[in-house]
Amino acid sequence: MRTDAPTIQALVTIANSHAERSGPLKKSAVLLATLLLASIPFLTSCHRQNQTAHKLIILGIDGMDPQLLRQFMQQGKMPNFAKLAREGSFRELTTSIPPQSPVAWSNLITGMNAGGHGIFDFIHRDPKTLQLYFSTSRVEPPKHTIHLGNWVVPLGSGSAEQLRQGKAFWQILDEHGIPNTVFRIPANFPPVPAKGKTLSGMGTPDLRGTYGTFSFYTDDPTAVAGPVEGGQTIPVQVENWKVKANLIGPDNTFRKGSPAATEPFEVATDPLQPVARISVQNQQFVLREGEWSDWIPVEFQLIPFFGNVKGMCRFYLKQAHPRFQLYVSPINIDPARPALPISTPSSYSRMLSEEAGEFYTQGIAEDTKALSASVLDDNQYLQQARTVLAEHRRIFDAELPKFKQGVFFFYFSSLDLNSHMMWRLLDTKHPGYDPALAAKNGSVIADFYQQIDEVLGEVLPRLDTQTTLLVLSDHGFAPYYRSFNLNTWLLQNGYIKIKGNANVDSNEPFAGVDWSQTRAYGLGLNGLYVNFRGREPEGMVQPGAEDDALIRELKTKLLSVKDPQSGLPVITRADIANEAYQGPYSQSGPDLIIGYNRGYRAGWKTILGAFPPDILEDNTNPWSGDHCMDYTQVPGVLLSNQKIVAGAPSLTDIAPTILAEFGILKSKDMLGRSVFSSDSSAARIDKPNKEN
Repeated sequence: MRTDAPTIQALVTIANSHAERSGPLKKSAVLLATLLLASIPFLTSCHRQNQTAHKLIILGIDGMDPQLLRQFMQQGKMPNFAKLAREGSFRELTTSIPPQSPVAWSNLITGMNAGGHGIFDFIHRDPKTLQLYFSTSRVEPPKHTIHLGNWVVPLGSGSAEQLRQGKAFWQILDEHGIPNTVFRIPANFPPVPAKGKTLSGMGTPDLRGTYGTFSFYTDDPTAVAGPVEGGQTIPVQVENWKVKANLIGPDNTFRKGSPAATEPFEVATDPLQPVARISVQNQQFVLREGEWSDWIPVEFQLIPFFGNVKGMCRFYLKQAHPRFQLYVSPINIDPARPALPISTPSSYSRMLSEEAGEFYTQGIAEDTKALSASVLDDNQYLQQARTVLAEHRRIFDAELPKFKQGVFFFYFSSLDLNSHMMWRLLDTKHPGYDPALAAKNGSVIADFYQQIDEVLGEVLPRLDTQTTLLVLSDHGFAPYYRSFNLNTWLLQNGYIKIKGNANVDSNEPFAGVDWSQTRAYGLGLNGLYVNFRGREPEGMVQPGAEDDALIRELKTKLLSVKDPQSGLPVITRADIANEAYQGPYSQSGPDLIIGYNRGYRAGWKTILGAFPPDILEDNTNPWSGDHCMDYTQVPGVLLSNQKIVAGAPSLTDIAPTILAEFGILKSKDMLGRSVFSSDSSAARIDKPNKEN
């Protein structure tokens, strides 16, 4: 048991109070109080020494699923996890509502749910305009400018804004002098001010300000030029075995209309061999077909002679001839020369690149969109995905030996992104299952799990009596067989109305909607919003009894929806926001959170407010596994070398657990308690006080 000064002061207060009420015991109580007061300096010193000596290692493994973990342990593929579960503790970890990564990791970071930290989905909307934006951060240009011809001169600088609310657990550790390293934790771009070493993770944009926009250059006349989901197809001409094209960089806000900055590059293909030489900004390198380049630094000039923005990218020569096909990764922020803040201190990202080599800084590093768009095939995508994990492991191997005290948190993305893309190869019931592809790559998810087991194998020998280990995931995983188009359902059931002369567009968000007659709409992966009067620009539903009745009506009807193909309920849970959330932002997100049954998820187009023709459709996208459903069906995992006392631990318990390891009381806004505390020693608080 760790004793701190506040606890001692509380004992003194109790003793004095007891003395006042119990005359015969007064002298003993006063003596006890005096002894306790005299011991404060000694115990406080011991407490500080204990804080300094104690160590906490946390492996944050996005998307590790308890069912798959148990299966792979039983098959002997995860010996280190089996050892930890056998000698320590293994529990399922209750995830967030909804179980989306930015929401879940924000729960863990703050010890609050979405009502406290304000992150409800990947996608948020401005209720006044219904404009969509990424939920965790916002990059803004300078507010004031002057125009000189075609040039725009900023008055002041732009900004990157962190949208997650609440104090991060490592900021509280900072306040108590506990050293900490937090590597790539999601929902922390730009990094909040911190004394420790932090690197931003999921939510960090590429240099163009997106979650990742690749470029695909080809002379194939059948390729459709222009944007595809997650990227852009750019037609080129091969003349005298050479291709000239431009890399596409960030928008140049110094130019009128903010056109994208570009930098030229040239490719010379060999007329006989499947090989090409690529030249970009005084750099030359040779690629064979099927080969990836190293990281190539690129500078985009925004203003002549100064104002360059530095990034980096990787090239993949898919084909030299007869057709030219070249993939270029999203332009990543260069960690050695970051154009936007990605670490604390700012030099930390540069130090990592010097020690372990350049690495993906883009928050979602695995290029899942290139696979979904058929720009990369399974093998090509897996080459890229394995590189991401190799980079993370190199950094882990460089950083872990330096860890001597405090908290060391390290995040791995590979299980999540690769389970999304490769579930179809291990599930014969999936609409996208292909026996030939499964024969080639059906074991890849297990392979990635085994690599994480190897990482754990590096940690276990370092554990001693002063070191606690937590291994956890933000959620589990499930198949994604069928898409439910929520907005199409709302339209067909009369909750959304279309203007008389308008055509419903399956691609355009809310095309032709008559908002004066629309009562509810869907946005994001799990959100349903009431069209409130006074909140939405053309709201028609009166807050109060009217909206309460509407929400409960929608909940009842959605829970009764059955898939005619399987007979199964499509939706197994629908949580009303004011019942699910606590905190000052409880009313800022969806009014109803839709929990899809295992095997179902919101369709890609309905997420952004469009109206596909069918309410239900098969999912044939390579994105074949998911977790954005009923949170009770996709719990995460929690393992430790210490005994976990909590029978049903939750993500909101993790921040209090981290603090308790160093004798730090949780803040009044945190909902959970230490997973190592029994109910008799620490009362569980599920809701903050009303004034919070």
